[in-house]
Amino acid sequence: MGIDIDKVRAETPGCANVVHLNNAGAALPPRPVIDAVAAHLEREAMTGGYEAHEASAGAAGRFYDAVAGLIGARRDEIAYVENATRAWDMAFYAVPFGEGDRILTTTSEYSSNAIAYQQVARRRGATVEVVPDDAHGQISLDALAGALARGGVRLVSLNHIPTQNGLVNPVAEVGRLCREAGALFLLDACQSVGQLAVDVTEIGCDLLSSTGRKYLRGPRGTGFLYVRREALGTLEPPFLDLQAAEWHAPDRYEPRDDARRFETWERFVAGQIGLGVAADYAAALGVEAIEDRVTGLAERLRSLLAEHSGVTVLDRGAHRSGLVTFTVEGHDAMDMKLSLREKGINVSVTVPRAHGYLPDAPDAAVRASVHYYNTEEELGRLVEALPR
Repeated sequence: MGIDIDKVRAETPGCANVVHLNNAGAALPPRPVIDAVAAHLEREAMTGGYEAHEASAGAAGRFYDAVAGLIGARRDEIAYVENATRAWDMAFYAVPFGEGDRILTTTSEYSSNAIAYQQVARRRGATVEVVPDDAHGQISLDALAGALARGGVRLVSLNHIPTQNGLVNPVAEVGRLCREAGALFLLDACQSVGQLAVDVTEIGCDLLSSTGRKYLRGPRGTGFLYVRREALGTLEPPFLDLQAAEWHAPDRYEPRDDARRFETWERFVAGQIGLGVAADYAAALGVEAIEDRVTGLAERLRSLLAEHSGVTVLDRGAHRSGLVTFTVEGHDAMDMKLSLREKGINVSVTVPRAHGYLPDAPDAAVRASVHYYNTEEELGRLVEALPR
């Protein structure tokens, strides 16, 4: 059963105002998410923040079940975190790296993650190794298997979908290789949860971080972390508070025995409620139906762009996502973004050279990221508005 596009567009107020093709940046929220967040903020204003939280405990707690169900996890394996970056940081810095430990990553890694690798390498004597691409531009499974076979790998860390092109890394195969080698697997899924069917059991990752604002269509300032129950005992977050641990005065503490050891007590409660609603909204539509719709629209856009004079589509990968990146000969990417915005079309600019380990990557490109509420007519408007 497909998605009722007219219905979801009617439930998305922003569709009446813009052609929104910046969903990999921040998607347009649906009305149920908007209403849930606004209602809790109103309750805080009328009754007080602590009192509103107590009154909305059920709605806030629903977040754990909704996200767990969406990605095939258990409720106690989910932590609410204020954004995907912080979720990823909490996971990465919890790994007990030591001298000589190897960290394996991919050529298309996010620059924020790469900075963290280097910091840990300097502090603890770990080494960072970049696994080369295969012929499609995604992580080479043969090269990864060879790197794991040499031993000493503490962590394999990569993105499901990079920010600067449309490829989808073969993460289930990566997970299988990591399990066979006994290496931890951290997956940055900030661009995939909400547009692809993501099942942590099928993938076999130990840790997964994601955000609310992108394809999940949740509030900004929200995210989550998945921690596989069996991996929890080896990980202690880089900082703890009274939410994450219990203090036994005067000099002993005990971290929680579930993923919520990665949380902090203070949080954006309205955002947590809204993110749970967003996860339920996606689940009701069906993640497989969403994936079919998003990938189909993206392929249609690539076809339209390929027919447009002077356009070069940059996307790589045997399997590609809803992120479509391209350049137009003789035209600056930022200038095109601003020109399109004046015409009511939202896109973003990605800087491939600023991410990943590929020195010959382009300086800048336009990124048009589609979602299921977009239409083919909107794709045509984008292409027609491009310079020739």
